[in-house]
Amino acid sequence: MRYIVCMKQVPETTEVDIDPETGTLLREGIPSIINPFDEYAIEEALQFREERGGEVTVLSMGPPQAEEALREAVAMGADGAILLSDPAFRGSDTLATARTLAAAVGKMGDYSVILCGKQAIDGDTAQVGPELAELLDIPHVADVREVREITEEGITVERMIEGGYEIVKAPLPALVTVLKDINEPRLANMQGIMRANQTEIPTWGIDHLGMSSSDAGLEGSATEVIDVFTPEVGGEGEMIEGEPRDQAKALAGKLRDAGVI
Repeated sequence: MRYIVCMKQVPETTEVDIDPETGTLLREGIPSIINPFDEYAIEEALQFREERGGEVTVLSMGPPQAEEALREAVAMGADGAILLSDPAFRGSDTLATARTLAAAVGKMGDYSVILCGKQAIDGDTAQVGPELAELLDIPHVADVREVREITEEGITVERMIEGGYEIVKAPLPALVTVLKDINEPRLANMQGIMRANQTEIPTWGIDHLGMSSSDAGLEGSATEVIDVFTPEVGGEGEMIEGEPRDQAKALAGKLRDAGVI
């Protein structure tokens, strides 16, 4: 069985500049880390391999520096990694990113499960995983907190819902996005670090994937950033005293007076 983990390298700081022309983050040269949710996806894939055999391949789209994060994934225990990097990919929204990942998965061949973190902490959209599954025409389950069983036929999981959880079974191949509740990611040991330093990580560009420029990057994005700005800080607030019922009445009155409701 082959397990593919889609991983993103994200800025380690909130001090990130915005490209004034594209409205996207300037990532080159910014200290970065593996997206925390994706560490849990990597760990879950490694546990799958330990229980059932197979191999784990980590896939990431980003600037050349994202190779560092891929080596960290290999140091954790992944069998291999592939970097999708090309100037043509710059400015991709979630749909263009999912298209690029789908092209790479198609090039990789057979697989059993694709694992993604619930969301990336620099965007918080939680869209790429489900979009990737739709493009690949495979079932997907989001917000998975536990994998109960995985066989050649399917995967059974618990996914969080409002007020509890539900048990879902999906045939393979399938895609799951995982929560932090699912496991505790392992730390890389010295042997893993040495292996990661010696591992060749291929870089695939738009030509390798056989994609058109109209499907990738800014040109292939369905959304556009019109403006990026810092909201103005308002004046001081007001504390409304009294019992909760009286506070609610007073607040509603002030909101009506202000034309908010």
